Amino acid sequence: MSRRDKLVDRLKGRPTDFTWDELVRLLEGLGYSEAPTGRTGGSRRRFVHATAPTIALHKPHPGSIVKMYVIEDLLRVLAEEGLI
Repeated sequence: MSRRDKLVDRLKGRPTDFTWDELVRLLEGLGYSEAPTGRTGGSRRRFVHATAPTIALHKPHPGSIVKMYVIEDLLRVLAEEGLI
């Protein structure tokens, strides 16, 4: 089982301690790349894919734990696109 597969399984388990770094690694493993932000980008991050829709997320702060509603939305989008 690859690291990406392990991250997908972890995400599907809806963990309460899923970190931002894990989320970024997962999306990059699925073909997404983080779009550069401008000077006033703030904590909003966009991830673009060649064929799937862009995913816009709020980077958590001051901690790095991703909120459960973000995990739910991400699971829905990735499943609809057939990426997981």
